[in-house]
Amino acid sequence: MSSPVYVASRPARSLFVTVRGLRYHLLAWGDPALATPERPPLVLLHGWMDVAASFQFMVDALADDRYVIAADWRGFGLSDSGGGDSYWFPDYLGDLDALLEHPELGLAGQPVDLLGHSMGGNVVMIYAGVRPERIRRLINLEGFGMPQTVPAQAPKRYRQWLDELREPAELRRYASVAEVAARLRKTNPLLPEDKAAWLAPHWSRQGADGQWEILGDPAHKRTNPMLYRVDEVLACWKQVRAPLLWVDGDRTDIEKWWGHRYPRSEFDERLAAVAQVERHRLSPAGHMLHHDQPEALARRIESFLA
Repeated sequence: MSSPVYVASRPARSLFVTVRGLRYHLLAWGDPALATPERPPLVLLHGWMDVAASFQFMVDALADDRYVIAADWRGFGLSDSGGGDSYWFPDYLGDLDALLEHPELGLAGQPVDLLGHSMGGNVVMIYAGVRPERIRRLINLEGFGMPQTVPAQAPKRYRQWLDELREPAELRRYASVAEVAARLRKTNPLLPEDKAAWLAPHWSRQGADGQWEILGDPAHKRTNPMLYRVDEVLACWKQVRAPLLWVDGDRTDIEKWWGHRYPRSEFDERLAAVAQVERHRLSPAGHMLHHDQPEALARRIESFLA
């Protein structure tokens, strides 16, 4: 018997636009005509190895219809890859800036409400400090940033990157879309079976040989040779003028990712650099809190944006 599949109450429409020479894929809900200065467009940016469709459950849970748009980052989903050996964080900023000014998306010339998850949360935090006039409200879902680095780490990092360039980057492939759904649930046990079945064909596609491949450029797995400079990041965060909503899950333990190199207390110190912060924790929820608690998250977002 096949698994039940989630039914979206607000189906999205696909859009393709050219951004900095790449064919970018976006999902849109609602109509640009719904946007007003008090209810501007809500722009959603996903995390690493994810896709725009990841936000469907949260959008379905929003009580009021509004203009919402989500992008597949370069090299993810149905957007073109950058064509290079690696991905560079400034390119995400450049792509976001171009998307917000793209004449076909109904976002240009007006502040937006901007939400990012994980990697996307890191991008929107920096962007909101670099272009503070473009953001009315800012939402960060578990975009913690990275551990502090020191210049002495550079030789080893560059050497690791050069070594990785000698071998092709690869992602695991799956025999069926059901295996993809099972992988999603293994990574996140809180993800309901029907939502995993819905996400799997949006997160992957079937190749000519019948195998299913994740919609992510394997080059994303390569080490970034550039060190993460916390002082530069915080200089941007200090320029954020928009009120910030920070949301995390009660089951997220960042020490499992980075050990003692980046304790939670250090992140709390970093977040203090932002002038206006509202914090909420969802339970039970892990890193993919927009999958685990879409209704509770939607209520928090609506209250914050009102």
